[in-house]
Amino acid sequence: MKPITPCLWFNGDAEEAANFYVSLLPGSRIDTVFRSPADTPSGPAGSVLTVEFTLNGSPFLALNGDEGAEYTHAVSFQIHTRDQDETDRVWSAFLANGGKEVQCGWLTDRWGLSWQIVPERLSELIKDPDPDRARRAMEAMMTMVKIDIAALEKAAGH
Repeated sequence: MKPITPCLWFNGDAEEAANFYVSLLPGSRIDTVFRSPADTPSGPAGSVLTVEFTLNGSPFLALNGDEGAEYTHAVSFQIHTRDQDETDRVWSAFLANGGKEVQCGWLTDRWGLSWQIVPERLSELIKDPDPDRARRAMEAMMTMVKIDIAALEKAAGH
């Protein structure tokens, strides 16, 4: 059985979105651009219908559907970052491309898709075996928009 592949719906700019996403993460690439052999509600024959791409080793499909589909924050994708520099780089790239900050490491990209930019250190701190340190880290995270690792460590007492 092949891995489960999330299919992301776009209104004519699936290829642009896929190219943006693969530019963010190592181990990412465009695998296949499929052009429709016939006219469809999303475009004429010869237009891009789907883009198969890999994000950091995981398969995705971008589909040019017709208008009307919208994303909600009920589904999101986590990007686990190594450190503050990587967190800042990925966060800034999303915002520079029309994204919007939400809270607690969440943002939406210009297409409305929700992403969580999660530094590895955040997970370590909120899972600390000392319940007081874990609570302080969690409470600090709840006040943040973009995650600030140094502030989390300070709040946790590390």
